[in-house]
Amino acid sequence: MIALFILLRIVAFIVGLGIVTVTLISALRTFVLPRSAPDVINRTVFIWVRRLFALRVDRLQTFNERDRAMELYAPTTLVALLVTWLLCIQIGYMGMYWAVDAQFWYDIFKISGSSLLTLGFTLVDNFPTTLLVFSEATIGLILIAYLPTIYTAFSRREEAVTLLEVRAGSPPSAVEMITRYHRLQRLDLLGNEIWAPWEVWFVDNEESHTSLAALSFFRSPQPHRSWVTAAGAVLDAAALVSSSVDIPRDTRADLCIRAGYLSLRYIASFFRIPYNPNPASTDPISITRAEFEAALDRLAEAEVPLKPDRDQAWQDFAGWRVNYDTVLLALAELVMAPHAPWSSDRQLITASPTILRWRKGHKLVETHEWIPPSGT
Repeated sequence: MIALFILLRIVAFIVGLGIVTVTLISALRTFVLPRSAPDVINRTVFIWVRRLFALRVDRLQTFNERDRAMELYAPTTLVALLVTWLLCIQIGYMGMYWAVDAQFWYDIFKISGSSLLTLGFTLVDNFPTTLLVFSEATIGLILIAYLPTIYTAFSRREEAVTLLEVRAGSPPSAVEMITRYHRLQRLDLLGNEIWAPWEVWFVDNEESHTSLAALSFFRSPQPHRSWVTAAGAVLDAAALVSSSVDIPRDTRADLCIRAGYLSLRYIASFFRIPYNPNPASTDPISITRAEFEAALDRLAEAEVPLKPDRDQAWQDFAGWRVNYDTVLLALAELVMAPHAPWSSDRQLITASPTILRWRKGHKLVETHEWIPPSGT
């Protein structure tokens, strides 16, 4: 009987240590590890909270209603994730406390909770348990202290998104950006003011939105802004300028596009969104030739200098757009981005059914085609 009791205590300690270890690894992957890494706890919490929010969002009719409902999704998920971590840590340490001290479960519940939340109202009087108390209190402080890091990354992202509204309008439009720069006689400054800064923005976004996945779902302070539609406007502007605008070639636009589609692809990969990593320049895109011609007509009306060969311009534009078309549309759907031309105004039906769901009427669509905007 005594041997069985000792065995149970050993098993309890091993199981408790395992729970704590898995939870700590989850927290390290989320807040500390400077790279994207799959994590079961993180993903499970995000999916289930998303499903709970979907119960309400699916009943709402307008974007403003859905935006107000979804503005709490990311903060709620972060709190739920923190609570899940703390609860797992407490349960794991309860097993270790019982294995070391063999107290009643209510007593070890108080010891674990007091230590984890650093309340200090429960005292212990033996060395092994005291060591466990100190380690649990340290873990609790670390988990809570790392939360502000996500808001620092959010502020960096939103500064550029807000500044873009001045240059590209609201919602952000590639055509509007080019037109405004031409009107102000600043087309030659696009490299310094847009392409170079946004290349850095894309690189920073890739790192922050894959290591801190909750950032993808934090909505902008203004409901008409979104990091996804802002990214789409900049990429389309760079593609249009490189392919169609008759000004000296600036390779910084090409570098910005490459940084942009790589960033969006890495973020899409984190959310298990499928895409073709090596598309051909002739592969179809969600932008129609008619839409492209209409965009060039608007630029021509604004007296923006355009290249004479529109067929070649279309081929060059499509060759750039094909690199980010799928991931841009899928991420816009994932984060429920506000309406913006050539990004969130159409839906690409190809993504993980665990995360993304698109509905056309009341029927779940499961094809690999895009839904073009009405009237095209």
